Amino acid sequence: MKKQAVAATYNRGEVILAPHVLYTRHDELHVDAITLERDGKPPREEKFGTFKLAGLGPIRITPRRFTVSEQFDATDARYAGSVLMAVEPD
Repeated sequence: MKKQAVAATYNRGEVILAPHVLYTRHDELHVDAITLERDGKPPREEKFGTFKLAGLGPIRITPRRFTVSEQFDATDARYAGSVLMAVEPD
C-alpha cells in the first residue's frame, strides 16, 4: 500500500483515515485504520478503528502521507488468512 491517507464519509461525518490493513471478516470487507481527522479535527489520541468498507461513503485518496503506527501488528490473530492488503513497516 502507498501509505496515503483517504477521506470518506462515516456516520454522516467526514473522516481522514490512515488505512493499515484491508481484510475480510464474516464475508465482508473491513479496514483497520488510524483516524487522522474527524470533521476537520484531530483525535485526542491515536488509536485503531475497524471500519466496514460498505459503511464508508465515497472514498477519496488524499495527498497526505502517513507512517505506519507502532500499534499495528500484522500478525494479530484476527487477520489470520483474511488479509487482502496491508502496509509494510517503515
